[in-house]
Amino acid sequence: MQKITPFRWFDGRASEAAKFYTSIFKRSKIESISPMSAVFRLDGAKFIALNGGPQFKFTEAISFFVSCPTQKEIDYFWEKLSAGGKESRCGWLKDKFGVSWQIVPPILGELLNDEDGAKSQRVMQALLKMAKLDIRKLKTPARQK
Repeated sequence: MQKITPFRWFDGRASEAAKFYTSIFKRSKIESISPMSAVFRLDGAKFIALNGGPQFKFTEAISFFVSCPTQKEIDYFWEKLSAGGKESRCGWLKDKFGVSWQIVPPILGELLNDEDGAKSQRVMQALLKMAKLDIRKLKTPARQK
């Protein structure tokens, strides 16, 4: 049993959000939809969406981090989740509901935490120029001397 479940407040669009997200992530399904809420799983993790009103909005203070080991995965999730939303910088985007996502390759942490501070700084400078992350372009500055 999952002990902690993300519970998100949507402005009357909980079932639409559940259908949207489950269409994108593998191993996903809708468990229930009611007039007040939707319960669904994304890649096996349980989520609850509430049909709240317009009082509360999503902010970047809370986001979902999607670990994508290949450029193909980055491209897929970036395209699907940003559709109707807004692209930002450094792998961040907002979907059409205003939910923030980070689409990031695991190698980014390795590159930014490299013992060679100059290498890490070059990777950071490359990162700051990107919206959607490009693994090849992140690795290139790491190889430079």
